[in-house]
Amino acid sequence: MNEFIPGLDLDFINNSDPANMETTIQLLLLLTVLSLAPSILILMTSFTRIIIVLSFVRTSLATQQMPPNQVLIGIALFLTFFIMAPVMHDVNKEAIQPLVKGEITQKEAFNKGSLPVKEFMAKHTRQKDLMLFLEYSGAKKPESIQDIPLTTLVPAFAISELKTAFQMGFMIFVPFLIIDMVVASVLMAMGMMMLPPVMISLPFKILLFVLVDGWHLIVKSLLLSY
Repeated sequence: MNEFIPGLDLDFINNSDPANMETTIQLLLLLTVLSLAPSILILMTSFTRIIIVLSFVRTSLATQQMPPNQVLIGIALFLTFFIMAPVMHDVNKEAIQPLVKGEITQKEAFNKGSLPVKEFMAKHTRQKDLMLFLEYSGAKKPESIQDIPLTTLVPAFAISELKTAFQMGFMIFVPFLIIDMVVASVLMAMGMMMLPPVMISLPFKILLFVLVDGWHLIVKSLLLSY
């Protein structure tokens, strides 16, 4: 195995060479980070809000699996990349490039790289949610964003994003709910109680959504919310 991966010694327990030991530990840490990458993407970026809002759109339209999950996730991913591009640019400029050039250590790179991400999350985190986790952990009130630990900021940011997404989802639901109520009332007045209102209201909801250019408005609202 070592013939194909130079510098990697799988027998790190009995290995006394510090260089090989450090390389093995770094590889294990890298694999750990890669395994947590989906969680990092979901909880530390705009992905959560975007995918929830898009799911609300599909649910309010009552189109079952249209658009498919793959399409919604793909749109959410690319919108996330678009929104997070300035943050990733700052991380690359302040942390990754200096680390690659050997100008700073890994610890300094982590501290500098985490600052733009912290600033993004803190900007969209409600103070009440942040204080909840700070008080529960017994931590002192931070003097700056850099002093906020990620273990506190990430869950506070996550529940703030959930609340904002559900607020936007409610506003999306209202006009489609009105259409359902109007169609149901008309069917009852005509004595057609056995006909499902959803079957009749679905074409009208799709027509309304297309006429107002719904996808453009939804994406525009998501972008403006950041």
